[in-house]
Amino acid sequence: MRRHLFIVWMLAIALGVGLTAPRAVRAVEDSRPNILFCLADDWGWPHAGVYGDPVVKTPTFDRLAREGVLFDNAYVSSPSCTPCRNAALTGQYHWRLEEGGNLWSSLAPKYKLFPYLLRDAGYEIGHWRKAWGPGDWRALGREEDPAGPSFKSFDDFLKSRTKGKPFCFWFGTSDPHRPYDPGSGKRSGMDVNAIKLPADLPDDEVVRNDVADYYFEVQRWDSDVAKAVAMLEAAGELDNTIIVMSGDHGMPLPRHKCHLYDSGVRVPMAIRWGARVKAGRRVTDFVSFTDLAPTFLEAANVRIPDEMTGRSLMPVLTSEKSGRVVASRDHVLTGRERHAQGQEKPNPGGYPMRAIRTDGFLYIYNFEPDRWPAGCPDPALSFNGNACGDCDGGPTKDFMLAHRDDPRFGRLVSLAFDKRPAEELYDLSRDPDQLHNIAEDPFYADIKRTLAMQLMAELKSTEDPRVVGGGEAFDHYPYYGRGGVKHTTPKGK
Repeated sequence: MRRHLFIVWMLAIALGVGLTAPRAVRAVEDSRPNILFCLADDWGWPHAGVYGDPVVKTPTFDRLAREGVLFDNAYVSSPSCTPCRNAALTGQYHWRLEEGGNLWSSLAPKYKLFPYLLRDAGYEIGHWRKAWGPGDWRALGREEDPAGPSFKSFDDFLKSRTKGKPFCFWFGTSDPHRPYDPGSGKRSGMDVNAIKLPADLPDDEVVRNDVADYYFEVQRWDSDVAKAVAMLEAAGELDNTIIVMSGDHGMPLPRHKCHLYDSGVRVPMAIRWGARVKAGRRVTDFVSFTDLAPTFLEAANVRIPDEMTGRSLMPVLTSEKSGRVVASRDHVLTGRERHAQGQEKPNPGGYPMRAIRTDGFLYIYNFEPDRWPAGCPDPALSFNGNACGDCDGGPTKDFMLAHRDDPRFGRLVSLAFDKRPAEELYDLSRDPDQLHNIAEDPFYADIKRTLAMQLMAELKSTEDPRVVGGGEAFDHYPYYGRGGVKHTTPKGK
C-alpha cells in the first residue's frame, strides 16, 4: 500500500511539473514587447522639429526621438503607397512582389506578412485607418487584410484584446495626403515666410501656403500619435512597446513623392523601446522599410523567413552607440514601378527606375528614359487623362505648370516634369539637393561605373525582374483604381 501511495505521489509531482511548464513558457512569451507601427501618408524627411525644420511642430515625434533612436538615413523601398507598404509587410523589396510592386495593386497570399507571423506566435494584431493599400487585397485570393483586422480606434483595440497578450498594431492615417483645406496652415498661426522651402520648388506665396497646409496635417498626425502614446502610458505598457513612427514617402509636391531623390524616398523615423533601447541616440546607418519586418520578428523571438531581403535593426537598436553603428549599413536601394497610369496612350505602364544611395552619392538608373517621370504632360494623350498624372494635383503643381516659361522657375519645372536620361548621378557633398546631374561628367566616370555595377549586382541577387527578365509584367498587372475596385480609405490614394 505504501509503495502504491509513493507511486501515486511521484506521478502527481510529474504531472504537476508537466502542467506548470507551459505556464512558465507562456509567461516568458507574454513578456515579449508590444509593437505600435505609426505610419503617416505622404510625410517626408526632414519635416519634423528634431530634424531642424523651423516651422512644423512635431512634439510627439521629437519625444520618441529623444527617448529612443532617431534615424538620419531611413528610406522607403518605393515612393508610392502600396508598394512601400507591401515592402514593409513582407520584409522584401517591392520588385520581388509581382503585382505588389505597383500602386493600386494586390498582394498574393504566398507572401508572408509580419502581422500574421506574429499572430501565429501568440500576438494579437489589428490596424486603424489607412494601413495596407490602396488596392484590392482580395483579388488574388487573400482572405484577410494584409495589415490585420480593422478597428474603430486604437482604444477599442486595447479594450478588446486578451489581457496580458502582446500585440502588434498598425496605427495609420491619411494625413498629410491631399486634399488640403486651403489656408489651414496659415490660419493655425504658422509663419509661412519662415518656411524653408526645398531647393527644387519655386519660392512663391502659393507654394509656401501649400507647404503650410501640408505642415498643418503633419501636426494633426503628430497629435494623434500623442494620444496613442498616452494610452500606453495609462495602461503601464509604454516601456514594453516598440513604437516606430515614420511616413511612407515624400510630400505630394512635384519632384518629391514618386521620385527616387531624397525628397521622395527619405523619411523621418524614430523608434522608442524604453525597456531595451538607450535613449537620446541619433544614428546614420542606412535603413530600409524592408528592415522593419525582420526587426519586429526578432524582437518577438519569431523566426525570420529566408525570403526576407531586409535585415533586422536589433543590432542598431540595442547598441549604445550613435553615428554609424553597423559598418555595412553604408548604402540603401530604392526603386519605383507603376504609380498612376500616366504614360502616353496606349501605354498603361509606369516609369521604372532603381537607385543606390550612399553617404556621398546618389545614382539612379531609369529603365525607360523615353517615358515621362511625372506622367505625360498632355492630358489628351495621357492614359489616365491627367496632365503629369504621376504628380498629385494641387496649387504647387498648377503654379509650376503655369510658369513653365517663366525664366525664374523654368529650370525647376523642367527638373520636375521633363524626360530624363537613363543615368543620373549626384555628388551630395556639392549638391545635397540633387539638382545637378553629373552622370556625363568624365571626372565622375569611375564613381558612376562603380555604383552602377554595385546597383545591378544587388538587383540581380534579389531577382529584380527588370534585371533578370520579365520586368515588362509590371506595366500590365491589373490596376484597381478608378474604374476598378474602389479604395475605402477616406482620403487620397
